[in-house]
Amino acid sequence: MPYINIENYTKKINKLPVLDNINLKLSEGRIYALIGSNGSGKTMLIRAVSGLITPDSGKAFVNGLEIGNGVYPESLGLLIENITMFEYLSAFENLKMLNSISVNRISDFEIKEWLETFELNSNDKRTIKKYSLGMRQKVSIIQAFMNKPDLIILDEPTNSLDEHSIQILFDTIKKINEKYGTTFIIASHDNNCIENISDEIIEMRCGKIVC
Repeated sequence: MPYINIENYTKKINKLPVLDNINLKLSEGRIYALIGSNGSGKTMLIRAVSGLITPDSGKAFVNGLEIGNGVYPESLGLLIENITMFEYLSAFENLKMLNSISVNRISDFEIKEWLETFELNSNDKRTIKKYSLGMRQKVSIIQAFMNKPDLIILDEPTNSLDEHSIQILFDTIKKINEKYGTTFIIASHDNNCIENISDEIIEMRCGKIVC
């Protein structure tokens, strides 16, 4: 049985199909690149796998569990656009709060290790509001990684990151995948950016998988 199984999945917004009869089977423990131009359907497919939307027809399963209608994957790390952070808290305080509601909690020391991995000062008392876009993006990436979920989905993770930070991101993805067998789905409009770390590439266009 495939780890992720999407069957005849269609979703319309304002009567227009944003996902058009998607069929997709993904194996556990692999790194998948999801590529396509803006508006191709990448983000909507991510929302479908994450349970953030419900299909008009068809089904989506993650590890045998049907997703949608308020049901989400049991072990998921997710990076999507405009993740809300508590502006008046520091990066560490934001991550600690998110960690407190996770099933697989980690220690404060491990949270600080994650911050240092992405070259953020773990003792920085500044609030998130004072962080640059790149620094905020790193914190958003960390929240998706830190509790060791079985499935990690990243939508445009390289946004606002410089080349050095992108290399840290990719090195970390490979380490997590090799150490824990984590399944990754990474969406990007920049094909060259993610092809080298991916086991398989899925191309989307106009709400359909074309390759």
